[in-house]
Amino acid sequence: MEFNKENILIILITLIAAPIIGGILTGLDRKISARMQNRMGPPILQPFYDFFKLLGKERIAVNQTQMVYVLGNLFFAVASIVMFVLKQDLLMIVFILAFSSISLIMGAMSVRSPYSKIGAQREIIQMMAYEPVLLLMVVGIYLTTKSFMIESVFQLEQPLLYTLPLVFFAFLYVLTIKLRKSPFDFSTSHHGHQELIKGLTTEFSGPQLAIIELTHWYELILLLGLIALFFATNIWIGIAIALGAYFLELIIDNISARVTWKWMLKATWLIAVGAAAVNIIWLYLKVKS
Repeated sequence: MEFNKENILIILITLIAAPIIGGILTGLDRKISARMQNRMGPPILQPFYDFFKLLGKERIAVNQTQMVYVLGNLFFAVASIVMFVLKQDLLMIVFILAFSSISLIMGAMSVRSPYSKIGAQREIIQMMAYEPVLLLMVVGIYLTTKSFMIESVFQLEQPLLYTLPLVFFAFLYVLTIKLRKSPFDFSTSHHGHQELIKGLTTEFSGPQLAIIELTHWYELILLLGLIALFFATNIWIGIAIALGAYFLELIIDNISARVTWKWMLKATWLIAVGAAAVNIIWLYLKVKS
């Protein structure tokens, strides 16, 4: 990868535009959710107001390592989305994104709060559910393009959806887990309606919580970008499908009650991993024949 002027410009635009779009989508999430619950809801720009308010709060940390883990969470998320827009190795992007989640888990485990520790343990369980699907998605793309590079997806004559329909379904299924929305909001919840209070993020406050929220915005845009990747032959259709999928997640979040983590793990491995595996096996046999 060469850091020429074009790539540097793309990186700068991504670093600025991604959190802005992510924050607006988060504001729309709150607004639409409120309307579904027959409430007015906060302004669409409320996430930005909250972000800057948190930045201005007093810096209180339970221990000295918390900020290191929070910054690690942000760094790996930013690195993954930068690699994505530069059309780099998709397998490496999935691994880097996993390190982002692990950093937050380590930060939550570094304190003595039982809510924080239980939230971290549940986050690990959620990773056990969605990471296999992400890896199978990468395998499916490799079998289709003969490369892990995202650039190869844009060179296809037809969308990835044609060869990986079940993988796409599996990714949409685990997207609910990755976004921590009902019925899979075990570790923490953006709406604060769970028994663990804020679970994973209970012991983070002020600037730390602001950075975590900023990381969520970057991560949200990356996940929507992965949806759009299945329609890379027409990027505008891909963006429309990604936004439609996000709206679907909002509906699911507001009409679903939380299930147990055991049910989530069993259902995800049976439905999502099973569907993706069937698609991979079918594609492998097709390539070999």
